[in-house]
Amino acid sequence: QVQLVESGGGLVQPGGSLRLSCVASGSIFSIDVMAWYRQAPGKQREWVATRPSVGSTNYADSVKGRFTISRDNAKNTVYLQMNSLKPEDTAVYYCNAVVRHRVTMTMGNYWGQGTQVTVSS
Repeated sequence: QVQLVESGGGLVQPGGSLRLSCVASGSIFSIDVMAWYRQAPGKQREWVATRPSVGSTNYADSVKGRFTISRDNAKNTVYLQMNSLKPEDTAVYYCNAVVRHRVTMTMGNYWGQGTQVTVSS
């Protein structure tokens, strides 16, 4: 019903920057919340940042001051600008969206397939 497609991952040196994008498509009336999560090798998936349609953004302490989440509602797109990257930021980054579907007006929670971010010299 709804698809999320991430892009923008890659290999970057410590201190570098990357910008991730996530586009939502399908049966969408509105998107209440868009967020980013990440999962490092051997670790559980962890929350990174949230951008609701109404209200303020929130960040995990580990990325506060370095990462910025933003949305383009007209394009159903969420971005994650990552600056001052550290090796410990290495992970697969996943986009998450809480969507209200067209026609039925039911809610759904969706995940993208993930994009790899590797921070290494």
